[in-house]
Amino acid sequence: MKQDYYNVIGVMSGTSLDGIDLAHIEFHKNNDKWDFKILESETVSYSNEWVDILKLAVDFSQAELKSTNQEYTTLLASVISDFIERHKITKLDAVCSHGHTILHQPQNGITLQIGNLAEISNLIQQLVVCDFRVQDVQLGGQGAPLVPIGDRILFPEYDYCMNLGGFSNVSFEENGKRVAFDISPVNTVLNFYANQLGLNYDDKGSISRSGKINQNLLDKLNDLAYYQTKYPKSLGFEFVKETVLPLIENFEISIEDKLRTFTEHAAIQIALALPNKQASLFITGGGAYNDFFIETIQNHIPKIKIIIPSPKILEFKEALIFALLGILKLREEVNVLSSVTGANTDHSSGIIHQLK
Repeated sequence: MKQDYYNVIGVMSGTSLDGIDLAHIEFHKNNDKWDFKILESETVSYSNEWVDILKLAVDFSQAELKSTNQEYTTLLASVISDFIERHKITKLDAVCSHGHTILHQPQNGITLQIGNLAEISNLIQQLVVCDFRVQDVQLGGQGAPLVPIGDRILFPEYDYCMNLGGFSNVSFEENGKRVAFDISPVNTVLNFYANQLGLNYDDKGSISRSGKINQNLLDKLNDLAYYQTKYPKSLGFEFVKETVLPLIENFEISIEDKLRTFTEHAAIQIALALPNKQASLFITGGGAYNDFFIETIQNHIPKIKIIIPSPKILEFKEALIFALLGILKLREEVNVLSSVTGANTDHSSGIIHQLK
């Protein structure tokens, strides 16, 4: 008989490079309903050196990627072990870790999340469930987004669940199936230009608010081919590096105007992505702290009710859901939906690294 209580840690590192999110979570299953409680949680920032490595790794050789994977696994294990020790966490069922995406080219059958090497279980002395994307790509899927099954299970009361991180993505029910897709870049671009001003990010969107929209740039961004394609679809940093940033850099305008124009673009794409314009929209991720961005989104969808949750859920929802994906894998239950990723079938994805 399957257990109905799990004591786990969810670990996530996203494309916005804010750091490593860790959340200690208790899950209970009562009458087919999952309840959760986030206990200790924190984000461990990357060193400047690691930020540079993770930004540049998309261009690494195979040998460099192998070495980086080894070093990152060691770093991740150290961060997880420290979290467990400082918070005196005991009797864990598993650590469920996403790792960090370096390459994501599902059209070429490639996705790579570093930090998922088998030795991580021995380094942290815990059972580890990780590497959730690879199997889906092998089954013809996008390998992303994986969070929507968690949206369906944990947040069914909302019409739309959206995360604003390195990219915006959304999930919702359509004709009895969960669908989801990446909408556009967000913090991967906004943070890039904030960095040029010596800042980690544009606090509450104040710099963007001071800029002006460049209509020509806005039109060209909105005309990019990705936005015309049907879902399932997903984005990687390659799209930002090879398509979006070169396009913006063709315009000799101020950073303030670049930020303002891109904020408008991202908000427009979000509005276009939501079929029902009178609904509830649950927003999480670091972008939810960008007040000007949220205002701009609301301006484009005035009849949609935007809900932003408590800080713990806002900041750690992806760590929470990868913890759930790990539990579903341990239970040999479906944790990836083919309606979302485009894979051949629903499946239970991930690798379980047992202690040796």
